[in-house]
Amino acid sequence: MLNGIEFDSPDLLHLLWALALQALLLLAYWNWRKRTLRRLGSPALEKRLLQGFSGRRFWLKNVLFASGLALIALAIANPIKAVQVKGEVQNSADILIALDISNSMLAKDVSPSRLDQAKQFIQKLVESLDGERIGLIFFAGDAYPQMPLSNDYEALLMFVRNAQPDNITDQGTNIASAIELADRVFESGGEAGRALVLISDGENHEENAIPLVRALRKEGVQVFTVGVGTAGGAVIPENGRNYRRDFTGKTVRTSANEALMNALAQAGGGTASNLREASQALLTIKTAVSRLPRATVEARAYTGYVSYFQWLLVAALLLLTTEQLLWWKGRERSS
Repeated sequence: MLNGIEFDSPDLLHLLWALALQALLLLAYWNWRKRTLRRLGSPALEKRLLQGFSGRRFWLKNVLFASGLALIALAIANPIKAVQVKGEVQNSADILIALDISNSMLAKDVSPSRLDQAKQFIQKLVESLDGERIGLIFFAGDAYPQMPLSNDYEALLMFVRNAQPDNITDQGTNIASAIELADRVFESGGEAGRALVLISDGENHEENAIPLVRALRKEGVQVFTVGVGTAGGAVIPENGRNYRRDFTGKTVRTSANEALMNALAQAGGGTASNLREASQALLTIKTAVSRLPRATVEARAYTGYVSYFQWLLVAALLLLTTEQLLWWKGRERSS
């Protein structure tokens, strides 16, 4: 580390060992050249053979070439410097996204799968809600917070991209646990409007979700549901080519429960959408969120990174260009 500068990919600095190899080869060549010229035994013949060869320029060209290669290796390793970026003051609402990552979300009754389709939707939803504080929770048989309410959308989307059923050992679909967790994640007593966006196939294994949604609504949280999957359903992939089976050995088939998703949205004072019409779902949620009360908040300061690789590449290009333009021979002196 130099003046706060570190490398994004320090392992790539091993490319610099190529310079040591180049130096060894050059020294071996130069020693061989000197021995060969000494065998001639005639300075006049040596001068005629070399025809104005400049040893100084020979080494200068190789130093320029080696320096260019060194700068390219450093650029590939990507030198970066951490800088503190101060959060901006803005008016925003608080939006919490609850994503179902139960095994049933692996079903492929929609393409490429229920879970992948939900991930794509969240990407577009976050983009459309730019400026709002957004949080993220995952749920299956239980619910876990993944991202607090924040403006750090890149971190949130990273969690979404990596979401898999393996993230939660307690499988099944317990929508009630997601609602209870959402109630704890939301800050009480704040002025900002609050909304929960619940994304699931609706295959719920608990019966107390609707009363919990009603209670959440009384606290001022509006609940929107986004259904994924079809009523016809599909089998659940497992371990590549196999399919999930129950304890009797029968293949498990999962079907989306749109009726439950509609009931949850109605109890939560929001609207129910389905990813069959993703664009309409985005517009519906965005419009509803724009009507929520705003609160003045300061976005959290975060650490950003300034990259310097481009300057190293420019310097390397200049060095290599100079090396190519420099002629081997020096100016011959007139006798």
